[in-house]
Amino acid sequence: MTSKRSGGRTARRALRAAPLAEEDKAVHPGQSGGCYQPLTGADMDRINEAILDLLENVGFSQAIPSCIKTVTAAGGKYTDDGRLLFPRDLILKTLDIAARNITLYGQQEKHDRHLSGNKVHFGTGGAAVHIVDDWKTHSGYPGEGAYRDSTIQDLYDAARLVDKLDHIHLFQRCLVARDIEQPAAMDLNTLYASVSGTTKHVGTSFVDPANVNQALKLLHEIAGSEASWRARPFVSMSACFVVPPMRFAEDACSVLEAGVHGGMPILLLAAGQAGATSPATLAGAVVQEMAEVLGGLAYVNSIIPGHPCVAGPWPFVSDLRTGAMSGGSGEQAVMMAACGQMGRYYDLPTGIAAGMADSKIPDAQSGFEKGYTLALAGHSGANMVYEAAGMQASLLGFSFEGCTLDNDMLGAINRSVRGIEINDETLALKTIEDVCLNGPEHFLSHESTLSRMQKDYVYPEVGNRFPPGLWKEHGSQPINVPARQKAQEILSSHFPRHISDEIDSRIRSSYDIRLPREQMKSSSIESDPIENKTE
Repeated sequence: MTSKRSGGRTARRALRAAPLAEEDKAVHPGQSGGCYQPLTGADMDRINEAILDLLENVGFSQAIPSCIKTVTAAGGKYTDDGRLLFPRDLILKTLDIAARNITLYGQQEKHDRHLSGNKVHFGTGGAAVHIVDDWKTHSGYPGEGAYRDSTIQDLYDAARLVDKLDHIHLFQRCLVARDIEQPAAMDLNTLYASVSGTTKHVGTSFVDPANVNQALKLLHEIAGSEASWRARPFVSMSACFVVPPMRFAEDACSVLEAGVHGGMPILLLAAGQAGATSPATLAGAVVQEMAEVLGGLAYVNSIIPGHPCVAGPWPFVSDLRTGAMSGGSGEQAVMMAACGQMGRYYDLPTGIAAGMADSKIPDAQSGFEKGYTLALAGHSGANMVYEAAGMQASLLGFSFEGCTLDNDMLGAINRSVRGIEINDETLALKTIEDVCLNGPEHFLSHESTLSRMQKDYVYPEVGNRFPPGLWKEHGSQPINVPARQKAQEILSSHFPRHISDEIDSRIRSSYDIRLPREQMKSSSIESDPIENKTE
């Protein structure tokens, strides 16, 4: 009996150590969600009616002339008091022609993300202005690391890290390069650092249409031609085209138009803050943000019908005692999930935000805030969950260590989204019969266990499942230590080279690239003193 158990254990260890083919992994990008439904069918019908009423009778102020021209030509109305209205028929027509089943392409085909139905993906996002300097946390416990200004090198490092984390499916710009002051240089270098650091799909933003046009030329260079770029646009634009409540952001609208004409998929972001720039009631905040997004969708489709867009209703929550944003609250979780559900109601590619912990460091508070906000978001069936990894302090800080921790969590959440398959094989009647009648009355070494242990189960990379005694033998380390070491391991060794030296040289000769070439080939990351101490 002992021999059988030992043999089974050895076989399982060997199976875990072997590299897995993509089709054999327990979870994949695009698992089907939609099991969590905070809204009833009647609730969604009422929200829809409120949205249509708001767009038809209130509309938007501050529309730029080109927006007024295209929207009124499509059926919108411009009032004497300067508001652009979106009649019900225009919205219904937009919903008929809007792009569905879109693909967010990667620079490598294996990273293409197909947004359809209730397929769920997780990505980074945000515009953190600080780095939680994990490398300065040497005691093994979080809390000693300083907050410092984020840089273009940090952004490149974040992209490289995400490139190696399986459960983060695309890289949305997650921090601001505060060492670059000029807006045009910041936009260009943000794009360059992101697409150089990962072959996954990249999302970024721009502050001026001229910057978009310059960025498009750079992307044509990387893609090989403008035609190749338009066939597989591997960068999307986050467009904050609206200033809640119900006002167009004039500069952002010009940027949006440049992106649409340039063939760039658009993430239409409406991010009111409940109790401040949107109603304090959760239902009212959902109505307003969905209305703003549908207005933006009609705007884009009046420029180019069927242009690929991701609806991004992002109602944020305020702590009404102080007015501060609360990204990790229960209200935030349920409100974003409701927006994900409304995206399914309209059958639109939809992206929401979750994982924006209020906690300043990757600690227990961060874990529970991210856990419930991301689980509800994933189970809502939204196609994209942005800001899902690395964010701290309600989007003010980004943590490399936290990003690595969150990758483990997202793997487990994605497994819960996958659910339980019911078929003849998984019901396992023959397996139970075999074990009970033919021995050895346990399933440890049974061939079915070995065959399913990778296909059905997700194992953490940094999470610790040792019993207490073995955990103590390994140094009694909190989870932050192996997470930090994993991040350091990736950042000291993974330097993507998918952009050839020839193309990189042409880009550097034509554009103001601030990221030194030598920093893209070697690491400035030091080894963790904790690792050396433990050894």
